[in-house]
Amino acid sequence: MGRKESTEKKEAFSNALLGKKIPVLTLDSKWYRLLNEMGKATVKEQEEQLNDLLKRQGKLNTETKDIKRLKKKLMNEIVSMVDEVEQKNNKALEKKIQEHKRLIEECNEKLENYQDELRDIPREIEKINSKLMLITMECCYDIMQENTDEIQKIADWVTEIRIELKKQLIRKQEMEQKNQDIYAYMHDVFGADVVNLFDMEFNPEENAKKNSEG
Repeated sequence: MGRKESTEKKEAFSNALLGKKIPVLTLDSKWYRLLNEMGKATVKEQEEQLNDLLKRQGKLNTETKDIKRLKKKLMNEIVSMVDEVEQKNNKALEKKIQEHKRLIEECNEKLENYQDELRDIPREIEKINSKLMLITMECCYDIMQENTDEIQKIADWVTEIRIELKKQLIRKQEMEQKNQDIYAYMHDVFGADVVNLFDMEFNPEENAKKNSEG
């Protein structure tokens, strides 16, 4: 493919992606079967970037749930401790309450940071995924072009083989017919002894019949 044709094809592929909802490619088993070894090597960088983003997203979601559970536990414990402090004026308990509040603040800070990152990750995933799809389209186009060329070569080969096969079948039939004609003539002249006379192991007429039935 020439440079101009390649550029035009990339532009066509890019335009085709506009407004399309592309599934996350590395989560699709069918996508992995599309590419040959060269194609897999070409998309490796984007594939790893996308998988890293998906892993990070999963980790953040899991840790967010864990932090929310911890925060809820700390808050419930504070409520319980506040009631006890009011009744007993326990200084150690007051200190523990302050520590719980500090931990809750840390939870809030982490949750806020995680939420900010979780809002950004989908955009990054979409960006890398679209780039991966574009490279995939280019690889698949090249594969299909190569396959089309090979398919045509194979089709031409099959056509040649069929022609040659037909020629050979005709030649075979002509030789069988010649043998039958010779046998028939000689049989009329020499009778059944023609088989031994011409060192024949079989009757050409019977053999031709068997071949045609087979």
